[in-house]
Parts: sequence; C-alpha cells; structure tokens
Amino acid sequence: IFSNKSLALQSLTPLTRLIVQGFTGGGGGQGRRCVHPSIWCLLLPGTGVMVLGILGDNITLPCQLPSKDVMAHANIGIRVKWTKVAEDEALNEDVLLSMGFHKKTYGSFADRVFLNEVDNEDASITITGVSSADAGKYRCEIINGMVDIIEEVTLDVQSVVFPYSPSVGRYNLNFNNATQACLKQNASVATLEQLHEAWKGGLDWCNAGWLSDGTVYYPVTKARGPCGGNKGPGLISYGIRNKQMGRYDVFCFASALKGRFYWLVQPDRLTFDEAVQACVDDGAEIAKVGHMYSAWKLEGYDRCDAGWLADGSVRYPISRPRRNCSPTEAAVRFVGFQDKMQKSYGVYCYKDDQIMQKYTSSSFALNTTFYQVMFQSYSNSLQ
Repeated sequence: IFSNKSLALQSLTPLTRLIVQGFTGGGGGQGRRCVHPSIWCLLLPGTGVMVLGILGDNITLPCQLPSKDVMAHANIGIRVKWTKVAEDEALNEDVLLSMGFHKKTYGSFADRVFLNEVDNEDASITITGVSSADAGKYRCEIINGMVDIIEEVTLDVQSVVFPYSPSVGRYNLNFNNATQACLKQNASVATLEQLHEAWKGGLDWCNAGWLSDGTVYYPVTKARGPCGGNKGPGLISYGIRNKQMGRYDVFCFASALKGRFYWLVQPDRLTFDEAVQACVDDGAEIAKVGHMYSAWKLEGYDRCDAGWLADGSVRYPISRPRRNCSPTEAAVRFVGFQDKMQKSYGVYCYKDDQIMQKYTSSSFALNTTFYQVMFQSYSNSLQ
C-alpha cells in the first residue's frame, strides 16, 4: 500500500502511471498486483483504476483475475469482453472479444487493440496510437459460465503542448528552425489534433505557431481584439505557409518523462554556466523546457522558484496557484531570457532513468567493494 500519491506515481513506469480516483494519500484501500509483478494498483471502495495516457502513445488498460482459484479451469472456456462505456448504455462500443484462440476487435479499435495475456490471470489490453476519442470509461468482463468478474478502467488522454519562441524574440522561426527548436527542448512539433486537445484543455495563446504539417495556427479560448476577434474562440488558422520564408513561433509536443525532473538545492544563486555545471556535478543535465512542461502537466510538479533551463531561459512551474505564485492560474511562468552572467536564479535539472540506473549500479558496486575491503581488513586483524 502506498503511503502517498507521489510514491505511487514514482513506483510506476513513466508512460503508464496508474492512480486511483479520489486517492489523496494517507493509506487506506487494498493493494493488489496489476498486470506486471512490479506494479500495484490501489483499489478504493466504489472507484476504479484511472490510466493516464499521452496522445499517440501505446497504453495498457489493466484487468486480471483476482486469483487462480476463482477460475478453476484456467483459460479453458473463459470469455473476455472489453467494452467502451457510454453514459447511455445503448451507445456502448464493443472493443474486443476473446474466446480461447479466437479474438476479434471492433470499429475504431480494429487492428490496434491487443490482449496482453502475460499469464493465465491477465486480461489486460493494449491500445496502440491512443487518440482523444479513446478517452473514457472501459469495462472488462471475464466470464466462464459460473463466475463473472467485472472491472472498470477510466482512460484519461492528455497532451502536453506548449508555445515556444527563441531568445531572439517572437516570429523568427521558419519551419526547419521550428522543428529543431522543439527537438532541442525534448519535444516535437505538435500536430493539429494535439493543439486542438490542448485548446480544449484551456490553452490560450495569441502568437501564431507552426504545426507538423506546415500549417500555422494559434489557440484562443477567450476571443478579444487582435486575438481571435470575430473568429474566436477556437483554433485560428493562417493556413499552409511557405516553410522557408515564413517566420512564426512553434507549438511543441512533449511526452511523459523517462526520468526525474527536479529543483537542485544550492547554497547560492547561479550564473547560467554554474547552473549547467551544478547539474552535471549531480549526475544529471540542466533541464529543458519540454521536461518542465511534462513534469508540470503530467506529474503536477509545483515550485515557486525561478530557475535556469537549457535554452538560457528562466521559468518556474505552478500547479497550485497562490499569492505571489501565479495567483490566477496553473501555468509554467516565463521570466525571460536573462543575462547568463547574472547570479539571480537557481536551476532545474533532469536525470534520465538510464543514468539513474547506472548511477545506482555504480554506487552499489562501489559500496560492495568498500565493505569487501573492510571485511577483509577485519578478518586479517583476527588472524
């Protein structure tokens, strides 16, 4: 049983973070294994599991038999049925039906939903290339003619889209420059669908930016003056632009983190070069803008300290608006591209999972060697 939500999230793989609706920490609820032996789900009375997915990723929806004793005949004669549940049950969508070796997927799920079958107790499915239309409640039914097991899973599809302009100012990127700008921030140029999802989630930005198909748009939730005017709210289109000659900002799309984003505690404020070196000394790298947006949007990262990022900008992420810390809205606040010689800010770092594993393994080997030497010295002293 996890002691708090943060520990629950940290223990799971970055791309499939399983949380429980209503779980706010402090224990309670039953823990049970969920598909993979290293993953546990907390199931509270009256709630189901929620899976947080990123637009375009492959997502696993968990479902399994409670024990081998419940279904006495293993997989023989067992039927597994997955359904996407609508508010009106008459509008439910069949997703997958499995009976022994016979499996069938339906409608928009055809050929992109697969039964995992990790073991005899596993009835989980993987949905490939998740879209916003896939979000919603799913029902897993395991039937053997005597016992029916029903589990419900809610899929929340999130997108992390952020506007980006370089240090030289707005409207300075042609399409190729825009593509490189996103890549340097651990992101890619957003698609129209991704921008649309971000707009539905409240993204309002009055500067036009490139999208991956060479079109230029900007999202407006509150039309005003030159920002949407008579056209908004909505996605305001400039159409397809000349990729070489056109100069705009860009909308970038970031995925879930495969590592740890964090504020590096330091005794003093740092110049940009000192910030870069401080992260390296901590076995990490200075964080990129995409890292910050992913941590803020998908992990609820919140810190009211302005810090250097890899592009030379200074920003801070606020997920809990409060006085003096983005009081009106949750947002990644942009302080600006500051003088890199100025000692006025801290730094945000990012440590990749592979680096952390390597560091942990090295530390373990070093400690093991140390204790072996100490033990050998102690043994020699007894002789």
